[in-house]
Amino acid sequence: MSKSSGKSLLRAPLKWLKRLLIFVIGVWIAGIVLFSFLPVPFSAVMVERQISAWLSGDFGYVSHSDWVPMSEISSPMALAVMAAEDQKFPEHWGFDVDAIQSVLSKSDQENARIRGASTLSQQTAKNLFLWDGRSWVRKGLEAGLTVGIETVWSKRRILTVYLNIVEFGNGVFGVEQAAQHFFHKPASKLTASQAALLAAVLPNPHLFKVNAPSAYVLRRQQWILRQMGQLGGDAFLKEHNLH
Repeated sequence: MSKSSGKSLLRAPLKWLKRLLIFVIGVWIAGIVLFSFLPVPFSAVMVERQISAWLSGDFGYVSHSDWVPMSEISSPMALAVMAAEDQKFPEHWGFDVDAIQSVLSKSDQENARIRGASTLSQQTAKNLFLWDGRSWVRKGLEAGLTVGIETVWSKRRILTVYLNIVEFGNGVFGVEQAAQHFFHKPASKLTASQAALLAAVLPNPHLFKVNAPSAYVLRRQQWILRQMGQLGGDAFLKEHNLH
């Protein structure tokens, strides 16, 4: 096969790959713009979970969330996820530089394994647009999408989307569904203790259970409650226009 023939064979796949990449980027940009004011019907993680369930033969699994505006989410719930996951959320531009530096130094010592340090903005970008798991490729895409939503969305909007798509348990997505599933009440009626318990399982809602909390989860719940008080409660939310 001549060199020119080889180049011809490669040209077509590369052209389609380029078109696919442009299409995906276009979908992401459109999503960022549209979801700055429209309710989010589903996330990439929800789709991933649904497909995984179907492939495993579980056709009863339904992955969805019940969208509610921030006005219908209790203020303790908004405060709890910040206390648990990202206390610098109102101040940063999408990335906690100090936390990232700390993680990178630990990664150097632990064979460069990718760990946490994700802000609520990063988690929202990942949950909404990307697949689950850990890789440098996904982290790179996540960083670009985070810049996008931080540029277009307000902090209040980021927090609203996060609370509506985050996973609180197997098939339980969004705070409204979690409140109804675990406490038989709307998200607007969640107490500080209930909000802290929901936030306590967020590092791994498949390992940690709201309805069967381990000793670790209960300790974390109490820690989150203390952090909520130290942040300043409702005054903190009002100061930063987050509720």
